[in-house]
Amino acid sequence: MLHVDLTANAAREREALSRLDAEERERLGAFASAQPRRRFVLCRAVLREVLCEQLGCANEQLAFPTSEHRKPWASVDGVRAPIAFNVSHSGRHGLVAYAPEGRLGVDIEEFAPRRRLDLLMDGALGPEERREVIAKEGDEQLRFFFRLWTMKEAVLKAHGKGFLLDATSFEVPPAVRRGAATGTLELRQAPGVTWRLEDLSGEEFAAALARDAG
Repeated sequence: MLHVDLTANAAREREALSRLDAEERERLGAFASAQPRRRFVLCRAVLREVLCEQLGCANEQLAFPTSEHRKPWASVDGVRAPIAFNVSHSGRHGLVAYAPEGRLGVDIEEFAPRRRLDLLMDGALGPEERREVIAKEGDEQLRFFFRLWTMKEAVLKAHGKGFLLDATSFEVPPAVRRGAATGTLELRQAPGVTWRLEDLSGEEFAAALARDAG
Protein backbone atom coordinates (compact mmCIF):
# COMPACT_ATOMS: atom_id res chain seq x y z
CA MET A 1 0.00 0.00 0.00
CA LEU A 2 1.38 3.39 -1.00
CA HIS A 3 0.14 6.88 -0.16
CA VAL A 4 0.41 9.43 -2.99
CA ASP A 5 0.74 13.15 -2.24
CA LEU A 6 -1.59 14.92 -4.68
CA THR A 7 -0.77 18.52 -3.79
CA ALA A 8 0.12 20.67 -6.80
CA ASN A 9 3.79 20.55 -7.78
CA ALA A 10 4.67 21.38 -11.38
CA ALA A 11 8.08 19.66 -11.42
CA ARG A 12 6.72 16.44 -9.90
CA GLU A 13 3.80 16.44 -12.32
CA ARG A 14 6.08 16.87 -15.35
CA GLU A 15 8.25 13.98 -14.20
CA ALA A 16 5.17 11.79 -13.60
CA LEU A 17 3.71 12.68 -17.01
CA SER A 18 6.92 11.53 -18.71
CA ARG A 19 6.23 7.98 -17.48
CA LEU A 20 2.80 7.68 -19.08
CA ASP A 21 2.29 5.98 -22.44
CA ALA A 22 0.45 7.37 -25.46
CA GLU A 23 -2.93 5.91 -24.48
CA GLU A 24 -2.71 7.38 -21.00
CA ARG A 25 -1.70 10.80 -22.34
CA GLU A 26 -4.66 10.70 -24.73
CA ARG A 27 -6.97 10.13 -21.77
CA LEU A 28 -5.91 13.44 -20.25
CA GLY A 29 -8.03 15.29 -22.79
CA ALA A 30 -11.16 13.94 -21.12
CA PHE A 31 -10.44 15.72 -17.84
CA ALA A 32 -12.26 19.02 -17.50
CA SER A 33 -9.88 20.66 -15.01
CA ALA A 34 -6.36 20.52 -13.65
CA GLN A 35 -7.17 18.73 -10.40
CA PRO A 36 -8.50 15.42 -11.80
CA ARG A 37 -5.74 15.49 -14.42
CA ARG A 38 -3.12 15.84 -11.66
CA ARG A 39 -4.66 13.01 -9.66
CA PHE A 40 -4.59 10.66 -12.64
CA VAL A 41 -1.03 11.53 -13.67
CA LEU A 42 0.51 11.27 -10.20
CA CYS A 43 -1.33 8.08 -9.19
CA ARG A 44 -0.69 6.34 -12.51
CA ALA A 45 3.02 7.21 -12.37
CA VAL A 46 3.33 5.71 -8.88
CA LEU A 47 1.36 2.65 -9.98
CA ARG A 48 3.70 2.18 -12.93
CA GLU A 49 6.76 2.50 -10.72
CA VAL A 50 5.63 -0.07 -8.16
CA LEU A 51 4.33 -2.58 -10.72
CA CYS A 52 7.53 -2.40 -12.76
CA GLU A 53 9.47 -3.08 -9.58
CA GLN A 54 7.24 -6.00 -8.62
CA LEU A 55 7.14 -7.51 -12.12
CA GLY A 56 10.75 -6.85 -13.06
CA CYS A 57 9.85 -5.05 -16.28
CA ALA A 58 10.68 -1.74 -17.92
CA ASN A 59 8.13 1.06 -17.89
CA GLU A 60 7.79 0.84 -21.69
CA GLN A 61 6.72 -2.82 -21.45
CA LEU A 62 3.81 -2.11 -19.09
CA ALA A 63 0.29 -1.33 -20.32
CA PHE A 64 -3.19 -1.24 -18.79
CA PRO A 65 -5.97 -2.83 -20.87
CA THR A 66 -9.46 -2.81 -19.30
CA SER A 67 -12.02 -5.52 -18.67
CA GLU A 68 -15.61 -5.44 -19.93
CA HIS A 69 -16.47 -3.74 -16.63
CA ARG A 70 -13.84 -1.04 -17.27
CA LYS A 71 -11.50 -2.33 -14.57
CA PRO A 72 -7.84 -2.03 -15.68
CA TRP A 73 -5.38 -4.90 -15.47
CA ALA A 74 -1.64 -5.01 -16.08
CA SER A 75 0.02 -6.50 -19.14
CA VAL A 76 3.74 -6.83 -19.91
CA ASP A 77 4.59 -7.01 -23.61
CA GLY A 78 0.94 -7.86 -24.29
CA VAL A 79 0.75 -10.72 -21.77
CA ARG A 80 -1.43 -10.48 -18.68
CA ALA A 81 0.78 -9.97 -15.61
CA PRO A 82 0.28 -11.94 -12.37
CA ILE A 83 -0.55 -9.00 -10.11
CA ALA A 84 -3.65 -7.32 -8.68
CA PHE A 85 -3.92 -3.60 -7.99
CA ASN A 86 -6.35 -0.81 -7.30
CA VAL A 87 -6.14 2.97 -7.02
CA SER A 88 -8.23 5.62 -5.28
CA HIS A 89 -7.86 9.36 -4.70
CA SER A 90 -9.64 12.21 -2.97
CA GLY A 91 -8.53 15.77 -2.42
CA ARG A 92 -4.81 15.82 -1.64
CA HIS A 93 -4.51 12.09 -1.04
CA GLY A 94 -4.15 9.02 -3.24
CA LEU A 95 -3.72 5.33 -2.41
CA VAL A 96 -2.21 2.58 -4.54
CA ALA A 97 -2.74 -1.01 -3.40
CA TYR A 98 -1.22 -4.12 -4.98
CA ALA A 99 -0.89 -7.85 -4.31
CA PRO A 100 0.61 -10.80 -6.22
CA GLU A 101 -2.79 -12.44 -6.68
CA GLY A 102 -6.48 -12.33 -5.81
CA ARG A 103 -8.91 -9.43 -5.97
CA LEU A 104 -8.58 -6.22 -4.03
CA GLY A 105 -10.13 -2.79 -3.82
CA VAL A 106 -9.12 0.41 -2.07
CA ASP A 107 -11.05 3.60 -1.40
CA ILE A 108 -10.19 6.95 0.17
CA GLU A 109 -12.27 10.02 1.00
CA GLU A 110 -10.80 13.23 2.33
CA PHE A 111 -12.84 14.54 5.25
CA ALA A 112 -14.91 17.53 4.13
CA PRO A 113 -18.37 18.80 5.17
CA ARG A 114 -21.25 17.47 3.08
CA ARG A 115 -24.47 19.48 2.97
CA ARG A 116 -26.67 16.48 2.08
CA LEU A 117 -25.16 13.65 4.07
CA ASP A 118 -28.66 12.16 4.34
CA LEU A 119 -28.77 11.52 0.58
CA LEU A 120 -25.41 9.77 0.69
CA MET A 121 -26.62 7.60 3.56
CA ASP A 122 -29.72 6.56 1.61
CA GLY A 123 -27.64 5.12 -1.19
CA ALA A 124 -24.85 3.56 0.85
CA LEU A 125 -25.93 2.29 4.25
CA GLY A 126 -27.88 -0.65 5.58
CA PRO A 127 -30.49 -0.20 8.36
CA GLU A 128 -28.14 -0.79 11.33
CA GLU A 129 -25.40 1.35 9.82
CA ARG A 130 -27.82 4.19 9.20
CA ARG A 131 -29.12 4.12 12.77
CA GLU A 132 -25.57 4.22 14.13
CA VAL A 133 -24.60 7.16 11.92
CA ILE A 134 -27.73 9.14 12.81
CA ALA A 135 -27.00 8.59 16.53
CA LYS A 136 -23.75 10.58 16.14
CA GLU A 137 -23.34 14.31 15.61
CA GLY A 138 -21.06 16.81 13.93
CA ASP A 139 -17.51 15.81 13.06
CA GLU A 140 -17.90 12.39 14.72
CA GLN A 141 -20.86 11.63 12.47
CA LEU A 142 -19.02 12.71 9.33
CA ARG A 143 -15.94 10.66 10.14
CA PHE A 144 -17.97 7.56 11.04
CA PHE A 145 -20.04 7.78 7.87
CA PHE A 146 -16.99 8.02 5.64
CA ARG A 147 -15.29 5.12 7.42
CA LEU A 148 -18.30 2.99 6.48
CA TRP A 149 -18.51 4.50 3.00
CA THR A 150 -14.88 3.74 2.12
CA MET A 151 -15.08 0.18 3.43
CA LYS A 152 -18.16 -0.55 1.35
CA GLU A 153 -16.68 1.10 -1.74
CA ALA A 154 -13.51 -0.96 -1.30
CA VAL A 155 -15.58 -4.16 -1.27
CA LEU A 156 -17.51 -3.12 -4.38
CA LYS A 157 -14.25 -2.33 -6.21
CA ALA A 158 -12.64 -5.61 -5.11
CA HIS A 159 -15.68 -7.54 -6.31
CA GLY A 160 -15.03 -6.10 -9.76
CA LYS A 161 -18.68 -5.81 -10.77
CA GLY A 162 -19.64 -3.21 -8.21
CA PHE A 163 -22.29 -1.58 -10.39
CA LEU A 164 -24.29 -4.82 -10.12
CA LEU A 165 -24.26 -4.67 -6.31
CA ASP A 166 -26.37 -2.54 -4.00
CA ALA A 167 -24.22 -1.07 -1.22
CA THR A 168 -27.24 -1.11 1.10
CA SER A 169 -27.54 -4.91 0.74
CA PHE A 170 -24.59 -5.65 3.03
CA GLU A 171 -23.18 -4.08 6.17
CA VAL A 172 -19.72 -3.56 7.60
CA PRO A 173 -19.12 -6.10 10.42
CA PRO A 174 -20.25 -4.75 13.84
CA ALA A 175 -16.77 -5.12 15.37
CA VAL A 176 -15.28 -2.96 12.63
CA ARG A 177 -18.04 -0.39 13.03
CA ARG A 178 -17.08 -0.23 16.72
CA GLY A 179 -13.44 0.46 15.88
CA ALA A 180 -11.70 -2.84 15.05
CA ALA A 181 -9.02 -2.37 12.40
CA THR A 182 -9.94 -5.52 10.44
CA GLY A 183 -12.88 -7.83 9.85
CA THR A 184 -14.48 -10.16 7.32
CA LEU A 185 -17.79 -10.37 5.51
CA GLU A 186 -19.57 -12.30 2.78
CA LEU A 187 -21.85 -11.04 0.04
CA ARG A 188 -25.00 -12.95 -0.74
CA GLN A 189 -24.33 -12.12 -4.41
CA ALA A 190 -20.99 -13.96 -4.16
CA PRO A 191 -21.53 -16.98 -1.88
CA GLY A 192 -18.46 -18.85 -0.68
CA VAL A 193 -16.15 -15.82 -0.96
CA THR A 194 -14.88 -14.13 2.19
CA TRP A 195 -13.79 -10.51 1.93
CA ARG A 196 -11.26 -9.15 4.42
CA LEU A 197 -11.61 -5.48 5.34
CA GLU A 198 -8.91 -3.17 6.69
CA ASP A 199 -9.66 0.29 8.04
CA LEU A 200 -6.83 2.60 6.90
CA SER A 201 -8.33 5.89 8.05
CA GLY A 202 -6.13 8.76 9.23
CA GLU A 203 -6.60 12.25 10.63
CA GLU A 204 -7.34 13.82 7.23
CA PHE A 205 -9.17 11.03 5.43
CA ALA A 206 -11.16 7.83 5.70
CA ALA A 207 -9.71 4.90 3.76
CA ALA A 208 -10.13 1.15 3.49
CA LEU A 209 -8.77 -1.92 1.74
CA ALA A 210 -10.81 -5.02 0.82
CA ARG A 211 -9.26 -8.31 -0.31
CA ASP A 212 -10.56 -11.67 -1.45
CA ALA A 213 -9.66 -13.97 1.43
CA GLY A 214 -11.03 -17.10 -0.21
